[in-house]
Amino acid sequence: MQIKYLEKEKRCSVNKKLNAVILCGGRSSRIGQNKALLSFNENKTILDYQYDKLSKIFNKVYISSKYEDEYKNYSTILDNSKLHSPMIALQSIFEQLKDEELFIITVDTPLISEKTILKIINYYENNNFDIVVPKDNTQKVHNLCGVFSKNIKAEIENCLTQDIHKINYLINSTNSMYLNIKKSEEFININTNEDYIKLLKILNI
Repeated sequence: MQIKYLEKEKRCSVNKKLNAVILCGGRSSRIGQNKALLSFNENKTILDYQYDKLSKIFNKVYISSKYEDEYKNYSTILDNSKLHSPMIALQSIFEQLKDEELFIITVDTPLISEKTILKIINYYENNNFDIVVPKDNTQKVHNLCGVFSKNIKAEIENCLTQDIHKINYLINSTNSMYLNIKKSEEFININTNEDYIKLLKILNI
């Protein structure tokens, strides 16, 4: 395994050759409702907001979910497994799409900026890694926000064979890079109603 920690910035530019996937397949059990469909900003849902932001950057944006009916207006990649597992979601994504690499992000992290996304992409394009994900100034790694290469497909299968579903195992067993992003507030995610209220206060909504 080869993991590097990088900080130096490079000029960012919109990347319309790369596609993106928004992960919407979680249970949302702690918040008690589908957080992708929570009201967020200017009468949009969180999913609408993420989708609109990513559509400005990427050629095409897909939704990964277990429930096609909830996302009829989007191009949906169905995960038919009974398990709620990000590893299985990655497996489904790379099985159904032809892309050699994809930007992948969870729906519940709407504060991640275009600048941060483009910075992650630029480091991926300028370095020989299979995964590039951010690490914030609290040293927390955000495993489901970054560029993933199809080269990891065999390792995904290997993890699932061993009943391993945590993405950090996948990152630690592949040629990956942690990119330092000194803005931990961008990575606030919505798991509970308290998180949701906190997010709305940050945005003065």
